[in-house]
Amino acid sequence: MTAPTVVFAWRRTPPPLLIGGAEVSQQLLAEEFARSGWQVLYLGSHEAPWNGSAQFGHLRSHLQAHGTEWEEMGREVRYRWNGVLCRAVPQDRVEKVLREVLAQVRPELVITSQEGAADIAAIARRTSRVAGWLHSVSANSHGVLHGGPHVALATSKFVAGRTRAPAGTRTVVFYPPFVPAEGDAHLLAGHGEPAHLTSGGVLMVNPIPAKGSALLHQLIARLPGRRFTLVEGWWDTAREFTSYPNVRWVPRTYAMGPLYSGNDLLLVPSQVEDAFPRVIVEAALHGVATIGSARGGISEAVGEGGLVVHPDDVGAWVEAIETADQSDLGVKARVRAVPLVRPCLPELAAAGLVPAAADI
Repeated sequence: MTAPTVVFAWRRTPPPLLIGGAEVSQQLLAEEFARSGWQVLYLGSHEAPWNGSAQFGHLRSHLQAHGTEWEEMGREVRYRWNGVLCRAVPQDRVEKVLREVLAQVRPELVITSQEGAADIAAIARRTSRVAGWLHSVSANSHGVLHGGPHVALATSKFVAGRTRAPAGTRTVVFYPPFVPAEGDAHLLAGHGEPAHLTSGGVLMVNPIPAKGSALLHQLIARLPGRRFTLVEGWWDTAREFTSYPNVRWVPRTYAMGPLYSGNDLLLVPSQVEDAFPRVIVEAALHGVATIGSARGGISEAVGEGGLVVHPDDVGAWVEAIETADQSDLGVKARVRAVPLVRPCLPELAAAGLVPAAADI
C-alpha cells in the first residue's frame, strides 16, 4: 500500500530556515507527518516573497552546518530534512512546480499560508484537500481565505474569532505543535518536574518596535538591578540595547532551551495583536512564566502561567516583574503548556483533512 502524501506549499523558505513562529510550527507538523509514515514534500522558495532577496546563501550555510547534502537542478534546490523532502525554487516558479507536483503525486492534503497563499490554495483545491493555516490576524495571513481552502486552521481561539471564512471553508482552532523541553521526552505522558533553575534573569525575544522595544527600553532603565537577556528576532537591533550594563544580547539562535532555563521570566510586551506566541509555551515547558501584553491571543497563551499587563502602563510592568511569584507561576505555566506537546494528526483527522491513523 502506497503511503499517503501531504504537501506544504508556500512562498517562504522551506525548512530548516526559521524566521518566526509560522516557520517553526509548519516544520514541526511536517516532521510529525513524516514520522507517522506519510510522504512529505515541502515546496518553498529561496527568494524572499516580500522583496525578492536571495536566501540561498543562508540556506546553504545552514545545510552545511548540519551536514545535510543538497542538489541543485537548474534554479531549484532539493534536500531532505528530518524525513521531509524540501524543494526551494525561485518565486516565479512556485505555481508551475506546484502544478507539476499535484499532477505527479496527487496528495491527500495541501497546507499553505502567508504571502500569495490564496493562489496556491485555489490551484491545489482542484486535486486535493486544502488547509489554509492562519498564523496571525494580519491581512497577509488571512489572505489565504480568498483561495477557498476546505479548512482554515486558526492558531488560537483569538484568531478563530477574527476569521471571516467564505462559504465552503470551515474554521477550526489548531494550536501550534510543540516539542518537549530538552531532556523532557516524558512530557508526552504529562509527567515530570520543571527543570528551571532560578537565576533572576528576564528574557525577551525579538526586541523590535511591534513587539514592544520602546517599553523594553523603559523597563531596562527602571530596573538596573535586573539582568535582561535579549535575543535577536526578525532583524538585528543590538545597537539599541548593548550600551545598557544590565543587558546581554544574543544573536539569533535555534538553541533556545538554555536561554529559557537560565531566566526566571519571559517578557512579551507586544504592541500588536499577536496570535499565540510560541515563545510563551516554549518558556513554560522550561518552567518559566510570562508577563505579557493584554493584546490579541497573548492572554490565551499565558493562561494561569503568568501575568497580563496593559502594554502602555510602564509602572504596572515594573511592579509585575518585581512582585511576580516566579516559582508558583512557573509551575502553573508548565501545567498549562504540557498538553500542547501532543500528536497533532488526530486533530487534523477530526477536522476531516486526513484519514484517522487506523485508516491509513
